[in-house]
Amino acid sequence: MVRTALMLVALAIGLAGQAARADSYIEAPRVAAALEQGRAAELGIGIRKNLLLAVALYCDAGTMGSPEGFFRVGRVLATAPRALRNPALANAYLALAARLGNHEALRYYDPQVANAILGEECGADVDGAEVDHFDLDGYLARQSPAKQKIALLIRHMARQHGIDSRLALAIAMVESNLDPGAVSPQNAQGVMQLIPATQERFGVTRPFDPEHNVRGALAYLKWLSKRFAGDWRLIAAAYNSGEGTVDRYAGIPPYPETQQYVRRVLRFAGYSQRDRSSLGGQDLVRRTERRQAGLLAVASAVERPQ
Repeated sequence: MVRTALMLVALAIGLAGQAARADSYIEAPRVAAALEQGRAAELGIGIRKNLLLAVALYCDAGTMGSPEGFFRVGRVLATAPRALRNPALANAYLALAARLGNHEALRYYDPQVANAILGEECGADVDGAEVDHFDLDGYLARQSPAKQKIALLIRHMARQHGIDSRLALAIAMVESNLDPGAVSPQNAQGVMQLIPATQERFGVTRPFDPEHNVRGALAYLKWLSKRFAGDWRLIAAAYNSGEGTVDRYAGIPPYPETQQYVRRVLRFAGYSQRDRSSLGGQDLVRRTERRQAGLLAVASAVERPQ
């Protein structure tokens, strides 16, 4: 068993040498946001210290492609208090992070312990109580004055647009962690990460100006709110994957990225674990089907000859 573990370490070292260095890897805005928010939960920065929440957020970063995310999951599981510590599972995530190019992971790898077999979903094998929702107000209170100003701007403009400020803030947190200069690999820009097509659609001419960016995003959210009858889960899913995709699947699309995105938005907006875990349930599908049936009925009545 020990020999197997040592062989895995050697394999990790070999693959890590071929991979891009982790310290030169530029994280996408959503990934950087999850890492920073996970750090706040791990260390208790502005919010109550919660290692389970930290693992969940680091898992989000890892599954979005971040070696650093998987490394932090492994590190927490390797060093946590006894109730949460899991050396075998920690080794599995640390080996994964090392194979992806994170050299620091090998410092925490324990060659005396065999690797656990990872499940399909990162963090699913971590035992513990329900992960609390994210204390958004506490977190924002520890942010820079510039980010606090953007948060106040979002709250104020959300009221003007008739959008719940918790939803608007949650999306901004997930998209960029309130970074007005954020640019994604897909060229989504600014605080609310608007792609050029959405900017043009809602009249955003200065995407890196927080006020212009937020105004355009809120106009889009208001449009989505009308289209999806105010259902936050469908609104968040459409913001991530497009309204046409949500319509096509009559609910939240079966894409892991989109389902993770919706869970993160609901967590930051204050939804419970039960609410988040039911996203994509049949109740949601039925509500969407009823809405679409109503639209079809209206269309039929308009087209029917008099």
